[in-house]
Amino acid sequence: MTALRERMIEDLGLHGLSNQTQKLYVAAVQRLAAYYHKSPDQITEEELREYFLHLSNVQQVSASTLTVALCGIRFFYEQTLQQPRKVLELVHAPREQKLPVVLTVEEVRRILSCVNFLRYRACLGTIYACGLRIQEGVHLQVKDIDAERGVIHIHNGKGNKDRYVPLPSPILKLLRRYWVTHRHPVWIFPSHWGTQGEAGQATKSMTVRGVQRAFQSALQESGVQKEATVHSLRHSYATHLLEAGVNLRVIQAYLGHASPNSTAIYTHLTPTILGQAAQAIDQVLENIWG
Repeated sequence: MTALRERMIEDLGLHGLSNQTQKLYVAAVQRLAAYYHKSPDQITEEELREYFLHLSNVQQVSASTLTVALCGIRFFYEQTLQQPRKVLELVHAPREQKLPVVLTVEEVRRILSCVNFLRYRACLGTIYACGLRIQEGVHLQVKDIDAERGVIHIHNGKGNKDRYVPLPSPILKLLRRYWVTHRHPVWIFPSHWGTQGEAGQATKSMTVRGVQRAFQSALQESGVQKEATVHSLRHSYATHLLEAGVNLRVIQAYLGHASPNSTAIYTHLTPTILGQAAQAIDQVLENIWG
């Protein structure tokens, strides 16, 4: 590891950024250095301009990818090198307003029923039933489960925020049934490959990639024709709660959203809510023109 990279990682840590964000920012600077085959502190302002034009016009990367590259590279020059680059003030990723993929309750049931291994079925079931991000689900620990109160304590979620989410009794039963298969003292979902291939001896949790592969395999087997991902389970959870009449503010707290605007998107995703709105509009107009 170069001294510059090590210093950047230290600076990222001092700013309280999550491990995942740190990896993304460091990788963004690494790609910049690889593009010009030289240390990033030797890259000129004009070369930075050409690099972002290349990302936008040649590679045509997504808005999210461009944003990560911009944030990582800007952090490096402004915080680690203490050499702000004016050209970075010109770069702005176009705003995307895509609606996420949402599964119906029946589609969720079909997909989860096609998950062959209990460890992945328990993990994916928990992610859906508690509205978790995949990292939150994979890294659940035994101490996070409060069976008496019926909640899960999510530690260091996005933005390093803690929160409690309801733990449905069927999921508690599923987690207990799975846990007795390994009885790991720390992890709910330990790595399948422990010291001697024993999950109970694992030193870390199962991998995000393994859960993603299990979901995609089940999605294909289920016949559900949607471009869903594991994160679609979280979107579906929020939408299903909204359809069931749960207050939007409560859903916001369960999801760990800092702003109600992030949660409000689910009002655009549920046919039930849209149908109720349409009926209300019809009634209003009927009173006017009826």
